This record gives sequence, C-alpha cells and structure tokens, in this order.
Amino acid sequence: MDYSVIGKKIRELRKVVGLTQGDLAEDICTQALISRIEKGDIYPSATALYQISLKLGVDVNYFFEIGTTPRIDYFREVERQLRSLRLKRRFTEIMEMVRTELKNPFFNKDSDKLQLLYWHKAIYLFEIEKDPETAFALLEQAYQLTAHQKKAATEREMEILMTFGTWETLSHNNQRALYYYKKVEGILNHTEQLHDKSIKTRLFYNLSRVLTQSGHYEEAIDYCLRAIRWCIEEEHLWGLGELHYHVGYNYELVGDYEKALPYVNKAILMFELRNDDTHLAFLKRRKEEILERVPCPGT
Repeated sequence: MDYSVIGKKIRELRKVVGLTQGDLAEDICTQALISRIEKGDIYPSATALYQISLKLGVDVNYFFEIGTTPRIDYFREVERQLRSLRLKRRFTEIMEMVRTELKNPFFNKDSDKLQLLYWHKAIYLFEIEKDPETAFALLEQAYQLTAHQKKAATEREMEILMTFGTWETLSHNNQRALYYYKKVEGILNHTEQLHDKSIKTRLFYNLSRVLTQSGHYEEAIDYCLRAIRWCIEEEHLWGLGELHYHVGYNYELVGDYEKALPYVNKAILMFELRNDDTHLAFLKRRKEEILERVPCPGT
C-alpha cells in the first residue's frame, strides 16, 4: 500500500475543515508526527488513523478505499500492530489500541474482529491488571466467538488455546496446560499448511517446558528436537536459540553435562546472530557452570 497517498488525503481533508496540524494532533499524537504522516515519511498506527478520521469527519475506511481493498487492509494493519506489541510485551499500548477499536463499528459488530480485541484485552487483564479470573473468562468468551465443531480451527483459535496453556503453566497447573497444548497439537496434526510457522515451534517449546517442570525430561527433549527439525525444514529460525538451550537444560537436569554443553553452545551462536546481549550474558554464565561439572578426561 502507498501510505503517502493516505498522508496527502489527510492533509487535504485537514485544510478543508480548517484545522492546523497542531489542532489535528491534539489528544492523538504530536504535531511533528502529523507532519511526517502527511509527507508520507511514516504511516499512522491503526489507532491514530481511526482518531484522525473521527476528527476529520470521515469513516476510517475512506483512507483504505483510495486505490486499495477497503476495510480488510485496516483490519490487517490493526492485527499486525497488536501482534508486534504482544511479542514486545507492550501490554499498555495494546490496551490503548483495544479501547479505541472497541468503539469502531467495523470491529465491534463482527465476531471475528471482536475476537481479536477480546483476546488482547484478556492478555492485558492477566499481565497488567493481575486479574486472572476475569482474564480467563474473557479469553473463553473470545474463543467461543468463532469456535465451532463443524469447521477447522483458525490459527488465531490455536493461538488463544496456547494462551490458555501459557497462563495455566504460570499458575502451576501443568495438567491443565498440557490439556490445551495437546488440543492444539491435535489440530495441527490435521492442518495441511500454516501461514504462521512459529505456531508449531512455540507449541512444541511450551509443551517441552511443561514436561520439564513435570520431570518428563526425555519427552521434553523430544519435543524440542522435533521443533528444531521443523524450523530447519521450513527455513524458519524463530525459537532455535531457546529450543537448543532447553534441550541442554534438560540434559543438565538429568546430570548429563557432556550432552548439555553442545546444545548450550548452539544456543549461544543463535543469540549472537540475533545480537541479543541479555540472553547471551545469561547463556555464557550457564556455560561456565556446566563446564565446571563436565568430568575431565581420565577421571
């Protein structure tokens, strides 16, 4: 999409209604940001674009009807931004977007789109408000908006089930966590193609972590190795560092330090490629601790 076209349209409409850049920016963003948007240097966030459209007196989809598919592009942009914020754990910003879009009829009158907002609001309630009871209830409501026995599960439904699993793990309910993860695994066994390859990687990694906590180290290792093979086969690198370290960690827990060490070394290499200094510092400390336990030749 050519976002410079959207910037030009915003400038034209702003002048028509007689607003300065400062007027338009008020309660939305900075005047400098409006200037950059109008020049086409950057594109506005979905939330900002919605607020701008309200001030200019037009439907937000007006901007997406300029030489592109209406409505769908706006939804995909919201979805993309929420995913990015979720991965970065910027939960307060997630809630700001959700509050804005819940007022948008394009979202609140459609079950599929409303599900996206409820899911992320539930995450905010769990992570920031520390209200697991309300979070679980809202997440279940989100899931039931589209979950039907007669249709194949969507990737978002799989993600929501995995969110249940993550929360149960954090609540030390390992059997409940395994229930959700195994449910997703069953769905994946009947899924021909994944758009988001990381779903399978994350599932196997999370399954492995629960199994480790339950003392099932060999099974935990097996899931990690399966995930590593999946990443390599699909040329998908997400999680390779985490997976290799977790294999090493399980070998360490059963006292096999010689097997643990190569996996920790591979994890270090992966995090070096990602320039992830925080994890690297941790892994290098762990490597030194393991080296102290590796038996010397002839002893």
